[in-house]
Amino acid sequence: MPERVYNVLFLCTGNSARSILAEAMLNKDGQGRFRAFSAGSHPKGQPHPLALQALQESDYPTGGLRSKSWDEFAAPGAPVMDFVFTVCDNAAGEACPFWPGQPVTAHWGIEDPAAIEGLDYVKAAAFRQAQRYLKNRISAFIALPIASLDQFALTAKVREIGQQDGATSPRPEVA
Repeated sequence: MPERVYNVLFLCTGNSARSILAEAMLNKDGQGRFRAFSAGSHPKGQPHPLALQALQESDYPTGGLRSKSWDEFAAPGAPVMDFVFTVCDNAAGEACPFWPGQPVTAHWGIEDPAAIEGLDYVKAAAFRQAQRYLKNRISAFIALPIASLDQFALTAKVREIGQQDGATSPRPEVA
């Protein structure tokens, strides 16, 4: 019997950098076990070009990635999420829509690479660093024995993953 596919939503304010990176990486690295989505409370309208560049340089597909509102995933007919992760501190502090199905939530905050000022190579390095931090979290998440953990243990594990290297200051869990 095939293992079920888990829906995962990554949230960020602008949905142009960190959440886009996480969506693309989990969709590829999750090898069909996960369906990843991303959204923002105030979407920028398009993925950041350096996020797309970092993904392409690491051989992640970028087709179909777009910046979208989290309202899309709270609307009738939207996929029911099993997990919702905030990847920026601003989104973690906002009042999120109601997510049907009581998904497991955690904050996986890392510094916003799109906020880095300076020369192009410095900005590109910030995106690669954000991608590395997210990849480490996603790898740990993929390795979890999800089906054998109860809701309490699973919640504790995904929140622990959010405290790995690169975590921004701890925030209360929301989503």
